[in-house]
Amino acid sequence: MDTPAKVYFEALFHEGNQLQLVQGDLTHENVDAIVNAANSHLQHGGGVAGAISRAGGNIIQQESNAWIQKHGPITHTRPAFTSAGSLPCRYIIHAVGPIWGEGDEELKLRETIRGCFILAGELAIHSISFPAISTGIYRFPCGKAAQVFKEELFRFFKKNPQTGLHLVRMVVFDAQTLQTFLEEFHRTDE
Repeated sequence: MDTPAKVYFEALFHEGNQLQLVQGDLTHENVDAIVNAANSHLQHGGGVAGAISRAGGNIIQQESNAWIQKHGPITHTRPAFTSAGSLPCRYIIHAVGPIWGEGDEELKLRETIRGCFILAGELAIHSISFPAISTGIYRFPCGKAAQVFKEELFRFFKKNPQTGLHLVRMVVFDAQTLQTFLEEFHRTDE
């Protein structure tokens, strides 16, 4: 998708912090960090991970391999990070989401999102873009994922009004996922 990402939903919080739901290509995001929906061994073969690795170049896989050699496999609670290669962002936060059917999937997805926020704080970044983690080959139902993301993203800004992370973007690629996330983000059952 060569067209710029389009914002379909926006929420403003304390200090001008923003949450946006956009349709676009994650590899084109001009933010401090994008989140990669990775596997625990950071082998970026297919899905979001493959697209990021292809777009950013071999350095992403090389740095991922070095991370695994030094730190071991990543978990839901502790993502990894690498440079972004030739992508327009500075970092890639590699987060492993749950596989549907393994048990405690909703909790694990919450832990994955929270782990990304913790690492974003450690990296002192100001903007981050998430994909719909686990909704592809890991088969996490899109509607449930949208609910978890909405709750966790809103909770982050409400509990951290002074955060240095001023922009969080939820980036979805296809129209069906966009519609599911839009319906959830517009729901006013808070």
